[in-house]
Amino acid sequence: MTVKPESSRHIAVIINAHAGAGHAQELAQRIIDGFQHYEIQAHVTLAEDGAQLISAAEKAVQEGAEIVVAGGGDGSVNAVASKVAGSRSAFGVLPLGTLNHFAKDLHIPLVLEDAIRTVAQGSPLAIDTGEVNGVLFINNSSLGLYPDIVRDREKQQSRLGRGKWLAFCWAAMEALRRYPFLDVRLRIDNAEHHRRTPFVFIGNNEYLMDGLNIGTRKTLSAGKLSLYVCHRTGRLGLVRLALHALFGKLKEARDFDILSTTEIEIETHLRRAKRLRVATDGEVNIMQTPLRYRINPASLTVIVPNTGTTAPAPVNATSTTTEEA
Repeated sequence: MTVKPESSRHIAVIINAHAGAGHAQELAQRIIDGFQHYEIQAHVTLAEDGAQLISAAEKAVQEGAEIVVAGGGDGSVNAVASKVAGSRSAFGVLPLGTLNHFAKDLHIPLVLEDAIRTVAQGSPLAIDTGEVNGVLFINNSSLGLYPDIVRDREKQQSRLGRGKWLAFCWAAMEALRRYPFLDVRLRIDNAEHHRRTPFVFIGNNEYLMDGLNIGTRKTLSAGKLSLYVCHRTGRLGLVRLALHALFGKLKEARDFDILSTTEIEIETHLRRAKRLRVATDGEVNIMQTPLRYRINPASLTVIVPNTGTTAPAPVNATSTTTEEA
């Protein structure tokens, strides 16, 4: 479904149709009304899957949209951002997912009306994006346990009809039971590091790994990838790592490496294991090694909250027409 406004200002809003909890049409109208409050006519597209999200984003950029807005969870936001990055369009976010890590790290409000106000009245901020073998990520990428858990979770959801979180818990327990290790060679700043590890985590900028703020980022504009590698540890070792993180002593852990750099190359030791499952912002793909990671500084302009702005009084709405995509 596409809603076409009568306006010369080109703002494209691309929404994951499943984010509306079965009320996608009502969600679209709510978004249109929200932008009209700021005298903005929004061209809203409801996308049924990732391919439609990407296609709509490509079209919006090609048509010169002033702002391309993504509505959904982190996976949906990533899909749209992958086509907006490097373009002249600015990027807006309506956080409609469960976790909304990207929005939280940029202090974008989680309430829909407040997020709309941010797009309408906020300020542009140039942030970095990460990339692995040409695939963009705005949050993080990982190898090992997490991609395996996501793969098994999706199987349980489709085959057994389990809910997302129940399926995730079962998949996590199964992954810990198997506890597979990766033998990897890391090339960083002309130096090689060999690790046998249950997981490798690469962040777009530095993740805080200590205390109550674990898993958040202070900035997305430092121009660095952050690398976190667990090694020489078993299941109990993972529990120790969790305790180190909880009590703010993760950097003191002997079996946990933390590095910061602009490029990373990862290769497996075994010739037969040249293809790996790689997660990027929660989406899993099979990639050919070596995996080449790099940071793309200031490659995405995001509209973030502009402190001190206040919402204007409502204005008269302009009529819109609706047609099915």
